Amino acid sequence: MGFSKTAAVALAATLGATPVLADLVFPDLSYRTGPFAAGGVPFSDGYQDYFTLLNERDGGIGGVMTRIVECETGYNTEKGVECYEATKGESPLVYQPLSTGITYQLIPKVTADKIPMHTMGYGRTSAANGEIFEWVFNYPGTYWDAASIMVKHALDVEGSLDGKTIALLYHNSAYGKEPIRTLEELSEKHGFELTTLPVDSPGQEQKSQWLQIRREKPDYVFFWGWGVMNSTAVQEAANIRYPMDKFIGVWWSGAEPDVLPVGEGAHGYKSVNFTGVGTDFPIFDDLQTYVVDAGKAAGDGSNLGQVQYNRGMFAAMLAAEAVKTAQEIHGVAEIDASMMRDGMEALSVDAATMEALGLPGFAPEVNVTCSNHSGPGMALVQQWDAEAQQWNAITDYIASDREVIQPLIDADAEAFASENGIEPRDCG
Repeated sequence: MGFSKTAAVALAATLGATPVLADLVFPDLSYRTGPFAAGGVPFSDGYQDYFTLLNERDGGIGGVMTRIVECETGYNTEKGVECYEATKGESPLVYQPLSTGITYQLIPKVTADKIPMHTMGYGRTSAANGEIFEWVFNYPGTYWDAASIMVKHALDVEGSLDGKTIALLYHNSAYGKEPIRTLEELSEKHGFELTTLPVDSPGQEQKSQWLQIRREKPDYVFFWGWGVMNSTAVQEAANIRYPMDKFIGVWWSGAEPDVLPVGEGAHGYKSVNFTGVGTDFPIFDDLQTYVVDAGKAAGDGSNLGQVQYNRGMFAAMLAAEAVKTAQEIHGVAEIDASMMRDGMEALSVDAATMEALGLPGFAPEVNVTCSNHSGPGMALVQQWDAEAQQWNAITDYIASDREVIQPLIDADAEAFASENGIEPRDCG
């Protein structure tokens, strides 16, 4: 749903000569330190820079300025909860914890406090069920979508997976364990054998797992890593000469810091992704002019166009569009958290909107409803070109197998509702 400058002026005019409005507050539970900073820093930079762009170029959203409240979590769950408690008094509109562990701890808190939480492509997959998880959203897709898309890509390459072997190498945490149930179901459907290989955090020690991979020679290795664990895995794969085109990472395991340290050895490595990469989108001209060149960037400006920077920018764009939707629904510019939730649940970002925002073809269209908080569940497969030092999309956007996934979502969500005494909403 677009929101033009003319509409913003008209909305502001309806408010009359009101005092200066309070800022629209967006907490940034960042991690610029620790073993996961390689992903946390560019994501946070992209998230903050987009809101800065809206302030500097557009005067905020609907005439109201935005404000970032940053709190360093170090990707530590306990610290993430402390950051939530320390910032929720700022009247935040939405939390984006960028951690599955933190997400699990915050679900009951945001539900009680009635503050929406957006766990974009991570967190608890069954939060896709909006009838039970009223305040949690995970559009444009979930870990279970990612697992299904990786299987679909392997199917496209092989023709059949019957009798094939797939090893899941994963961060031994709530994050890494998320896709296991889905892959087990898909192994029954498609006839492949699944092996699971946990790696303890932070993930720098993987020798034994890769020795097993070298010994058993699985047809594919699917990878659920993060931070320093990613480049370590890509290096280990290169060391044993595992075929890189059969090594596929989830969207949190396919960014520049994951492959650049490995040099030529990373060539051909694949990952899924739900956004475009690079700076070949009109919005980057504005980011350069209004943010980087103006000395207002969250970082040094060197991360623009990188996978995680673009993903952080995308998360901010979706939040801003939800604000615009909420402003339209409620007829006020100064929205609160409950209004923001309404905007997120009615969010519709189509191709025309993305083009108007300077992001043509940047991502699949996103449509959220009362019952579907995960959106389209689509992603493409990208492959690393070590010589050009860039990611190239090698597929169109692929839809996940929701026939397999939706029953798993509903069963897990219903179990959560039963355990926590939640009466599901009627979404009609």
